[in-house]
Amino acid sequence: MLDIERCAAPDRRAGVEFYGGMLLPGLINVHCHLELSYLRGAIAQGGGFAAFARSMGEVRGRCTGQEREAAAAAADARMYASGIEAVGDVANGGEAFAVKARSRIRYRTFAEVFGLRCTTAEGQRPLLRHPRTSLTPHSIYSVQDALFREICAEGDAPLSIHFEETPAEAELFARQGALWEWYGRAGFACDFLGYGSPARRLVESVPPYRSVILVHNCCITQEDIELIEEHFTTPVRWCLCPGSNHYISRLKPPVALLRRHGAHICLGTDSLASNTGLSLLDEMRLLADQAPLEELLRWATSNGAEALGFDDLGTIAPGRRPGLLLLSGLDWPRRALTPQTTLRRLL
Repeated sequence: MLDIERCAAPDRRAGVEFYGGMLLPGLINVHCHLELSYLRGAIAQGGGFAAFARSMGEVRGRCTGQEREAAAAAADARMYASGIEAVGDVANGGEAFAVKARSRIRYRTFAEVFGLRCTTAEGQRPLLRHPRTSLTPHSIYSVQDALFREICAEGDAPLSIHFEETPAEAELFARQGALWEWYGRAGFACDFLGYGSPARRLVESVPPYRSVILVHNCCITQEDIELIEEHFTTPVRWCLCPGSNHYISRLKPPVALLRRHGAHICLGTDSLASNTGLSLLDEMRLLADQAPLEELLRWATSNGAEALGFDDLGTIAPGRRPGLLLLSGLDWPRRALTPQTTLRRLL
C-alpha cells in the first residue's frame, strides 16, 4: 500500500478501477485447527460438548497422512480465497506444517499441550522449530496444575486457551456435571479444582503480563470478565467462534455482555470437525444481529491482527500489505450483511 487519498474526479484519472462495495483489509481467523480438516462432517451436529469430545476420540485416527495433508491444503486454499490473510492455528502434531509453510496465509501456531495424564510439554517442544510457533495449554480443565503454570510462565508469545465453552467447565470445579462424570468413569483426577472456578484458576495461574486469547466464552459471567480484565495488564482478547458453538451444542456467546464491558473481541472458525466451513463472513453473519457492521468488521480484521501480534495486518494503511477485499451485496440503508453478501479477494 503506497498511499490513501481522496480524489475529486477519479473518472478523469488513467488506470482507475471502480468497485461497487466496501474495501476491506484481509480477515484474521484467530482460532482454527487446520490439522483436523480431514474430519469435515465426521461428527454429528448438536449432540453437546461431551458427545463431541467422545466422538473426537473415536474418529481422530481416520485417514492416511497423505489424505490429512490434502484436506489441510484444500482448507487452507478455501480460507485464502474467502479473504483470510492470517490464522491463529492450534497444532497437536506436525501434520499441517508443510501446508502452512507453502501457504499464502500467514500462520501463528499454538502448539497445544493436552491431557490430564500429561506431566511435561516435551512432546510438543519439537514443534517449536517451526516459525511463529509457541506453547499453549489446551484449556482450564484439561491440564494439571504444575504443567499449566509452567507453560503459562514460559516466553512472551500469546496464549490461546479454550475457555468456558460449555457449562460443564464451571460445573467441574463444583465436582458435578458432564466433565466431572466423564473424568470419574475414565479414572482421571484433577489437582486444580481447589481454585473454585475457571476464571479464578486463570488469574491465579497466568502471569498478569501475558497476552491471552480466550476462545469460545459461551458461559462467561460478568464476574468472570471483571476478574479477568482486572488481573491482566495487557488487553485480554475474547475470541468468538459462533459457528462451532452452534455445531456442537447450539450455545451462543454472550456478545451483549462482552460489548458492555468494552471487551476486545476477535473471531475464529474453529475446525472442520466442529464447523461446516472456515469462513469468517459466515461467522459474522451469525453475529449480525448482535453488533453493527463496522464493529463486526473490526473484530474480523484489526482486532484479530492485534490478538496474534501481526501489527502490519488488519488495517489499510500506507506501507502495509494487509490484503485487499471487496465486500458487496450489503443492505446499504441499514449498513448490514445480507444472505447475498459476498467477499472477493482483490489483492
